[in-house]
Amino acid sequence: MPSEPKVPTFDELTWPALVAMKEFGGSANHEELLEKLIEVERIPEVVQNVMHTERQTKLSYNLAWAKTYLGKVGALENPSHGVWAITEGGKALTPAQVKRVPAEVRKQYKIEKDRRPKSTDEAEGGDLRPESRNWKDELVTVLTQMTPDAFERLAQRILRESGVVKVEVTGRSGDKGIDGVGVLRLSLLSFQVYFQCKRYSGTVSPGAIRDFRGAMVCDLLKSLKLGVATRMAEEVVIEPNWFSKI
Repeated sequence: MPSEPKVPTFDELTWPALVAMKEFGGSANHEELLEKLIEVERIPEVVQNVMHTERQTKLSYNLAWAKTYLGKVGALENPSHGVWAITEGGKALTPAQVKRVPAEVRKQYKIEKDRRPKSTDEAEGGDLRPESRNWKDELVTVLTQMTPDAFERLAQRILRESGVVKVEVTGRSGDKGIDGVGVLRLSLLSFQVYFQCKRYSGTVSPGAIRDFRGAMVCDLLKSLKLGVATRMAEEVVIEPNWFSKI
């Protein structure tokens, strides 16, 4: 069997991540930074497609670790949830200095660990971990557990809430999606639109994810307040019961 394509390790991504962040204007969320990294490093699609878990590519996972390490040395900061920004210190780093970042972070972690009480029961890696699971991951899990007919009703509801009227489903596909037609009204104008809603389970290539930008579905549900409640301090709460009753 052919060997799996080699994916850059997290330490190999630390400098490219800084370069990509600079080219993006100094701040970006994870998906934006990943896209820019792929562009800057000209990473082939075969490497992009190597999966780490069912829902995350190995490249994405390693980039998350690279950001974590850069954050530990103050080269990146996380001023708002999901958005990272390069610091003045990060802008001044040279490739040689960035190459020493992993060793510096491990040294810091060892010193901190040695200072902790011996009775402290910590998980492997302590506070050294990549970004935690966010609300979109939780919402996607709920969506994938919906029955096909419930997902169809949700898709129609989203379209109607978004201003599409006369929604008519013309076909149902084997991937638990729907095809149809409707009328989109924009001020004094009306357009006939064709739509296709698909739900994937299992592995989906990063190319398909970027083309479809599945995260936009989550943002749309959040903005329409369909099964997603927004609380103070931007605490996004998923309401699985809403989806089970649709």
